[in-house]
Formats: sequence, structure tokens, C-alpha cells
Amino acid sequence: MIQDVSFTITPGDLALGRLDKIILARFPSSTRALLGDAFAKDAVFVDGRPCHKAFSPSFGSVVTLPRLLESRDRVVVPEEGPLEIAYVDASLLAVNKPGGQPCHPIAAGETGTIANLLAARHPEMDGIGGDPLMPGLLHRIDAGTSGVVLCARTQASYDFIRGQFTERTVKKIYRAIVSGVIDKPGGISGRLAHSSSFRGRMRCVSGIHQPKGERAMFAETFYKPISAGNGNTLLEVTIYTGVTHQIRCQLASIGHPILGDSTYGSSLELTGDYGDYHLLHAASIEFVHPDTHAPLVITAPCASPFR
Repeated sequence: MIQDVSFTITPGDLALGRLDKIILARFPSSTRALLGDAFAKDAVFVDGRPCHKAFSPSFGSVVTLPRLLESRDRVVVPEEGPLEIAYVDASLLAVNKPGGQPCHPIAAGETGTIANLLAARHPEMDGIGGDPLMPGLLHRIDAGTSGVVLCARTQASYDFIRGQFTERTVKKIYRAIVSGVIDKPGGISGRLAHSSSFRGRMRCVSGIHQPKGERAMFAETFYKPISAGNGNTLLEVTIYTGVTHQIRCQLASIGHPILGDSTYGSSLELTGDYGDYHLLHAASIEFVHPDTHAPLVITAPCASPFR
């Protein structure tokens, strides 16, 4: 159990002004991100009242907060468990992730994710990439989405392929079952931003500049119908951009939410062995291999609803 810590505001603290700056000065081995989590949970108190990070405390006030995790605490805990490997060589590996299972922990100590399982089987991935809670993971798919997740086993491979993601040359093909009938191919282009009224949801926006400095990110989704029945359509979806919830949000924006995706309007709720999921599967990923410099396509077998 994490114990709370407390300290009293001194004249030296007052010189720093804001509460977040004062706390970081007191706990220099922590990070802004970890402190931000504490503020987001309303877990930082001044004289018994929860306070915002920009609050300016008074001399003699008592600040109380959970013990802040340090940078070295942000590691993935190795965990044994089932892991379906879709591809592996000396530089890369790819996992066929089940729907409902997260790709990586959100907080230190969390288990049950693909990253935990990889940490147990492939310790060489530790330290690869820019996020210690995503060691070696070149991208991520939503917890509710199944399918291929690509990982690097060396830093050189990570850097080479991340460059392709940045240049939008990585081709990702999905299968999706959506509500309603779609009888011809199409595409959706536009910008997405995080919803300010619905945490964990994206929204379609019209321009780059958004209130409160929110980012509006360009996303483009192409789709074509494979089959239809019972008022639903099985689609093949292709994307080169990789914005959060891109496929889910953009298909819902044209009136065709993915089945099981209650966040974007589906009335169907699906729960499996790994948690809630929706009928979106990352079927394949195509990129240039870092060693051979030849195109490589990795596929992840899909369950019967997508066939």
C-alpha cells in the first residue's frame, strides 16, 4: 500500500510559486508525468483540501500526497502467461493480441498486459524505445481491439521502423464488423481531437486549432465491404495514419459504429476472457524490414466472425 507523505511550506518553497513546482523540487527523482497523475486523481491536498497544480500555497501550509513513484519505479513487471507469436526473427517479433487485453501498463506495477508477458519471455526488449512501460512496442492497438502488435528486439530496429510510422509508410489492414449496411468502398479524412466532455473518447473536429490548446490530428481511413448480413457489414479497413481510436471514431462518424464499441454508439456489449472487446481486428501490417530492407507483411489470424 502506498503511504501518504506530508511536508510544511517554507519560505524557500514560496519562492517557487506553484504547487507542482514546489513538489517536484521536494521530490526531484520523480517526474512531471507521475505528479500529473496524482493531481488528476485529486490526491494532492493543501491543509486538507484537494488542490490544482497551479495553486499557490501559503507559508506554513501542510501539503499531503501519495508517495510519488520515481523514474526507476516505471518498469514492466514480468509475468508468465499465454502469448501468441505471429512472427519472430533476430530483430523483430509480432504478437497476435486477444481482444480485451491491453498492450501495456498505464501505471507502474500493473499486470495482465502484452508488455508484461513479453518482459518475461524477451528480457532483451527492456529499455528499447522511449517509454519504459512500452519496452520494444513499436505501436499499440486499443485494449478492445485484437490482432497484430509489432515489437522491436533491438534499438536500431526500433528507430528504423518508428521512422516509417512517422513517415506514414506503414500499411495496416484491419477487419471490422459495423452496424448497418455499407455497399460500396469509401474513405474518411479529417482531424480528430480528444473529447473534453467524455474522457477516453475522440471526436471529429473541423480545424487544427482547438480550445485550451488541444491537438487536432489528421487521420484517414479507407474501407471496403466484404460481406453483409443481419443488418451489419464486414469491412476491410486500411490506414497509414495512427491516431487514437481513428477507425472506431471515423466509422462511427458516418453512422456505422463497430459492434461492441459502446464508446462510439454500439448497443452491443461484448465481454471475453480478457475483458471487454469490440469487433475490430488488426489483420496485417506491412513495412520495410530493418535488416533486409525488403517489404515484409505480417498477418495475425482472426476469429470466425471476421471471415
